[in-house]
Amino acid sequence: MYPALSPGMIGARLPFEEGAKLAAQVGLKGIAVDMGAAAEDPESVRRALEVNKLSPASWGLPVEFRGDEETFRKGLSGLPEVAKTAKLISAPRCSTWILPFSDERPFEENFELHKTRLRACAEVLAEHECRLGLEFVGTGTMREGHAHEFIHTQEGMLELCEAIGTGNLGLLLDSFHWYTSGGTEDDLHKLSDALVVDVHINDAVEGREAHEQIDNERRLPGESGVIDLTTFLQGLQRIGYTGPVTPEPFSQKLREMPPDEAIRATAKALLKVWKEAGL
Repeated sequence: MYPALSPGMIGARLPFEEGAKLAAQVGLKGIAVDMGAAAEDPESVRRALEVNKLSPASWGLPVEFRGDEETFRKGLSGLPEVAKTAKLISAPRCSTWILPFSDERPFEENFELHKTRLRACAEVLAEHECRLGLEFVGTGTMREGHAHEFIHTQEGMLELCEAIGTGNLGLLLDSFHWYTSGGTEDDLHKLSDALVVDVHINDAVEGREAHEQIDNERRLPGESGVIDLTTFLQGLQRIGYTGPVTPEPFSQKLREMPPDEAIRATAKALLKVWKEAGL
């Protein structure tokens, strides 16, 4: 596995080539690929990765599968071209997140909808040798006040992956959701590299119990020490995970910094917990 950066996740808006150069300078080994830039000039993106000796991190599934059928079909129709570009630049990891509730559909109906629509996406991705990671959202406060609960644990998301059955699915595993869902070291040991497509890392807000955490209020890795990131990272290493580990702190403080400062602060935090885990 390798420490990676997603400039968009920390509000650092800058050209891909510049972001790649900064990521390499601060000691990171990967960067999230801007598929918009890649579609316009895949060779420039591929060259930026090569020159800076970076591996591509994950890119977001560009299909809105949560709403009406027409919107879903429109997004699906554009997926083959995006997946083709991803293959050209050797970026096979795609990921998305699953809402842990529905106000319209009971669990079984919602499960069938996700299975059908995500299978269609996964089949397109498989044609271009891409994998799809699905993120479970463990934050209990997100489910409050909604009519129907949906998948919000590791076990539940793996069941959905198995039901889809295309062979190229796994988890987008986020340390925040591992923590808020009550995840354990043993849960990590149940995984394998084949079952983990992408990883996000962050810390929780101090002074709150796991069930009190709020989804869009997080900390940089190691900033609060609430989440046991040493166990998290060592667990990933033990299962032989080979993909990116990317901070997603939802930090307003970072968003207010100049892009280069935000990238340095993010890299410093990530590499510190990396070292503490003995990686």
